[in-house]
Amino acid sequence: MKTSTVQKLKKVLGKNVISGIYRSLGFLPDDKYLRLIFRLRMGRRLDLENPKTFNEKQQWLKIHNRKPQYTIMADKYLAKQYVADKVGKQYVVPLLGVWDKFDDIDFDSLPDRFVLKCNHDSGTVIICRDKATLDRKKAKKDLEKSLKRNYYKIKREWPYKDIVPRIIAEEYLEEEQGKNLSDYKFFCFNGEPRVMYIIECASETHTKACFGLDGSYLDLEIDDPRPETPPTVPPCFDEMKRLATKLSEGLPFIRVDFFYVKGHLYVGELTFFHESGFADIRPVDWDVKLGDMLDLSRVREES
Repeated sequence: MKTSTVQKLKKVLGKNVISGIYRSLGFLPDDKYLRLIFRLRMGRRLDLENPKTFNEKQQWLKIHNRKPQYTIMADKYLAKQYVADKVGKQYVVPLLGVWDKFDDIDFDSLPDRFVLKCNHDSGTVIICRDKATLDRKKAKKDLEKSLKRNYYKIKREWPYKDIVPRIIAEEYLEEEQGKNLSDYKFFCFNGEPRVMYIIECASETHTKACFGLDGSYLDLEIDDPRPETPPTVPPCFDEMKRLATKLSEGLPFIRVDFFYVKGHLYVGELTFFHESGFADIRPVDWDVKLGDMLDLSRVREES
């Protein structure tokens, strides 16, 4: 896997120093900020005038494709109602509670197993498998740090800019004993799902198996290596495609994530920018192939 300039700098300077560099550049307008960060992370110039690759086009969309509904869709709390209205509440991961701050959480009302996360950022997830042994002090520290973070300022993903930060609790999803919980992510271009990849969440070796929508196993790696033996496409694959098509209607690009748990299908989240447009895509010509799938003409006409 390619090591980016930022990854190299993190090893030398540390993560906190790199975060400080990002913050110090916060005064820059979006286009200049993204050009600089793209060069640091990807090791090449960002072409915003004539973007061709998938990563470049995602950066272009950050600047030119901004609609109020995107804030609702990116909000992990408000998106639940959005998904319910579009495809049905049976596909929504059950909500157990929502709070403005950690100290408001009523742990007595929560079951023994649950998941805590913030609605406005990416990656801050507290998985509780036993409420009696949950390290609440650490959970509070992590979630309160996240509540103070404006995710837009880090990677300029506009949909996150005006989300009101909250903590939500969701039902703990668990497969049958001995089975890994898998995450199915669909890349949808201009209202059509084109590529899907599978992550086995509990797998010791983190892999991503990419498939075409005809079920073919692709020679494509996105960030993580592909497993030599592809996992089985789920029996609800056609239903996933139908829901992904419905949820991506009218959008130039969105990633629709699913969980399939004990025969029940859930929409995990809606993501406007995969890896924020800094994905390590191999072979490199796939960055162009995916970019070719993303037609920007309609957004250009609306701008």
